[in-house]
Amino acid sequence: MDKQLQLLKEITDVNGIAGFETAVKDVMREYLTPVSDELVFDNLGGIFGKKKAKNGERTVLIGGHMDEVGFMVTRIDDKGYIKFNPVGGWWGQVMLSQRMNLTTDKGVLHGVIGSKPPHILSPEDRKKPVDIKNMFLDIGVASKEEAEEAGVKVGDMITPHCDFMEMTNKDFLLAKAWDNRFGCAAAIEVLQKLDGEDVNVNVVSGATVQEEVGLRGAKVAAHKVKPDLAISIDVGLAYDSPGMSEADGVGKMGDGPLVFLMDSSVIAHVGFRRHFQKVAAEKNIDVQLTALRGGGTDSGSFHVANDGVPSINIGVPTRYIHSNVSIMHRQDYNKVVELVTEVVKSLSDDVVDEIIGR
Repeated sequence: MDKQLQLLKEITDVNGIAGFETAVKDVMREYLTPVSDELVFDNLGGIFGKKKAKNGERTVLIGGHMDEVGFMVTRIDDKGYIKFNPVGGWWGQVMLSQRMNLTTDKGVLHGVIGSKPPHILSPEDRKKPVDIKNMFLDIGVASKEEAEEAGVKVGDMITPHCDFMEMTNKDFLLAKAWDNRFGCAAAIEVLQKLDGEDVNVNVVSGATVQEEVGLRGAKVAAHKVKPDLAISIDVGLAYDSPGMSEADGVGKMGDGPLVFLMDSSVIAHVGFRRHFQKVAAEKNIDVQLTALRGGGTDSGSFHVANDGVPSINIGVPTRYIHSNVSIMHRQDYNKVVELVTEVVKSLSDDVVDEIIGR
């Protein structure tokens, strides 16, 4: 396994929902430290590596987000079955009979979200989705006492169980948390690409926390860094699988990075977006322009921070997000790293002022 795949495996296999990102942060710290002039932290858990400008005062903030969608333990019943609340957005139909990891102070326990066999379901019941509030996690114990002896407590984190792997076509990469460990890895690789090179803006690149529950970490990160420009790196939707219609949006795996025009949280800063398109054209990087009617990214909080921060989201088309497993194309990922790196190299104080319109 090459170094890039090792990074992608480490960053996706680790468990961390909103509020529980510490283990992910430890991986980020390991990779950011060797390529940063200093590390920058906010008080909610965000971590960034900073590369100082050779000549220049302006700052660009680059951020993925560390949290994945998952659940929190809310109750253990007398038989040891575990009730939970979603942390982040879930569709109930992707959850039943799926394997889960329950992280306790004693270690990780394995379980499955229980489901009824079809043999006992009426034709009407088979058509009805199960409400998430009626679901439970089975960790293979016979009582509440046994679950508690194993270390389970109310408030513990539950995450999908899915190991990183290359698929039949080695460019197709499967993992449980591309949303948004993809962005975390890309933020690391941008600093790796810039290592040893002079840049003319300060580059602060890393990852926020608690994006999946309201873009919360991006607020404090932008307040801490006080950037002049901001780039969120987050997944987009792939419309190239059955049931997904290209009439609803743009996003084909293998066709290059997504440049987001808008979503429900932000309209991409037009000047910054045009600069991305200009650099992409100059470097022969194909991009896909996309717009979402719903959803949001950290750009939604970055752009309204402080006195306003021109912001944009750059992503990759990703299949099956907000479920136990998702699929990303490796070459799309590589092109995101290349594009963001080239944009950073193109920036100077004058260029930033031109983008902003000063």
